[in-house]
Amino acid sequence: MADCIRLLPEIVANQIKAGEVVESPSSVVKEMMENAIDAGATEVTVNFVNGGRDLVQIIDNGRGMSPTDARMAFECHATSKIKSLDDIYALHTFGFRGEALASIAAVSQVELLTRQEDDEIGTRTLINGGEFVSQAPVATPVGSQFLVKNLFYNTPARRKFINSKESSLTADIKREFRRVALCHPEVSCSLMSNGAPLYNLPSSTLVERVVGVMGNATRRNLLEVDVETSIASIKGFVGRPETARNNSSEQYMFVNGRFFRSPYLNKAVTKAYEKLIPERAFPSFFLYLTVDAERVDVNVHAQKTEVKFADNEAIWQIVNAAVRETLAKTGVVPLIDFDNEEVVEIPIAQPSTAIYSEPRATTRDYYNPFEESTEERVPKGGALKRSAIEFEEYTPFELEASNLGESEFEYYESSDAAEQSLALESEAQEQPRSVTVMGGRYAVATFMSKVLLVDLQRAHERVLYNHYAASLQSGHSVSQQLLFPELLTLTEEEYDLLEEYAVDFAALGFDIKARGDNTVEVFGIPADVSAEQLDRAVYDLLQSLKLPQSAVEMHRNALAQTLAHSAAVGAVRFTQEEAERVATQIFAANESYTPAGKRIITSLGVSDIKNMLE
Repeated sequence: MADCIRLLPEIVANQIKAGEVVESPSSVVKEMMENAIDAGATEVTVNFVNGGRDLVQIIDNGRGMSPTDARMAFECHATSKIKSLDDIYALHTFGFRGEALASIAAVSQVELLTRQEDDEIGTRTLINGGEFVSQAPVATPVGSQFLVKNLFYNTPARRKFINSKESSLTADIKREFRRVALCHPEVSCSLMSNGAPLYNLPSSTLVERVVGVMGNATRRNLLEVDVETSIASIKGFVGRPETARNNSSEQYMFVNGRFFRSPYLNKAVTKAYEKLIPERAFPSFFLYLTVDAERVDVNVHAQKTEVKFADNEAIWQIVNAAVRETLAKTGVVPLIDFDNEEVVEIPIAQPSTAIYSEPRATTRDYYNPFEESTEERVPKGGALKRSAIEFEEYTPFELEASNLGESEFEYYESSDAAEQSLALESEAQEQPRSVTVMGGRYAVATFMSKVLLVDLQRAHERVLYNHYAASLQSGHSVSQQLLFPELLTLTEEEYDLLEEYAVDFAALGFDIKARGDNTVEVFGIPADVSAEQLDRAVYDLLQSLKLPQSAVEMHRNALAQTLAHSAAVGAVRFTQEEAERVATQIFAANESYTPAGKRIITSLGVSDIKNMLE
């Protein structure tokens, strides 16, 4: 029987291998950008045509290559990064396999222009389908310029599996570009599609790079993470709980200068947000881990997006504790005393060590959550009146004579209850008298023999919500034109949402024009929103739309609630005139709570005051 096992030709092997390293044009962008940064580039420009199928061009100002290196770079396993096996586990660059260029060249037509600083003239090298074509001198700047043309042109079966929709290929390229750009804020990075700019990110600080990539509105929602331990250090940012999204598009984790995926560590972050965000919401995070290179293996996957840590469980605990510490510092969750300015060494729990102890739960056997009566049940043999503090749960609108239930005043003596009822009946049409401002935010008024305490900011929010809800229902609202139009840069997802809900934004009073490239120009804003609040208001509205909405009315309610809150938070102090106006509006609206369920008004009656003074 004839022998049937034979070695594949090198060109065929490289074409097969390309499937592991190069899945689509976005893989080319990733590999080539990383090579440019490894070459010491401080400026990297990426341009692609037709979603990258026809051309991916990467230009950098790195060290460049000699003519010999320019040719050797396309050979399989060619690398400048290792000399022995030990070097594999101590890499501080983007990998060592030496397969990227060889794999890319095997399934495309590649042109390389490169020059080193000490050379007077550069080199032009052509590779077609993995085969060397030519090499010649050429005048070119210091650095390298790769032109990868007609990807998978010689493997038709694979080319037809490239997503035929250009917008999807563009989205994939932008994703890979963001991952590299976020990891290297010191490198100026630009991205162009068919010659049109998509990103132009100058060299900057880490926070400026995150804002540049994700949009200006991200800045105010970033909480800084900065923790040093003996095992790993973690720097970066996490998002405020209220900005959690319905997808993981703003979750980035890096180790030793490279992006990696880790559902295991993502869970460590999400666990820190437990009970702070909805169950299916995703918090934003941009976390940069630094670990001893010998304690992490970055070569698990051909595309190097998966890693293995020698101290996997310890890293999980450190990430979780670091995020919890950041949330605690901002007052989101209580944790420990942070007055100590020394570096915090986050402990790593051992199997026998408890992270925390649960407080002992207590119960009230006599409590009935379905009981409609306001009288508080007590154990048999006891009889208590409700305290004045508990009485604050009722608003004047709940105490109107026409709305009194048979048990509203059962906890008072019978004569007191009758007296109160008669008084309320006679004063049912009574309106507030004087309104007194306290602390710039609160007001005191009298109404129907009650002393009313009003949170003016919450009252203002409720009035605005009612107004915006009506505007969305009717389809129009009052808009104030800006003296100078504002230009806002959004993420791709936010830009698409703004286009999708353009009618609703117009109904709220926004006059917005889309300019393309994820930027919009704002000419007018709702009458109750200031120019200073514009950026925040638009961002908050778009975030509310990212959460799942099952019906038109639900997303309109979310828009009205979000805009009302954004507009109201700017009113820090109320003048006497403003307080009287807002108080009158909320009394007329007959509302007791904000759209989010927070109390607006509380009241004290004669009996309450008497009890408090006894």
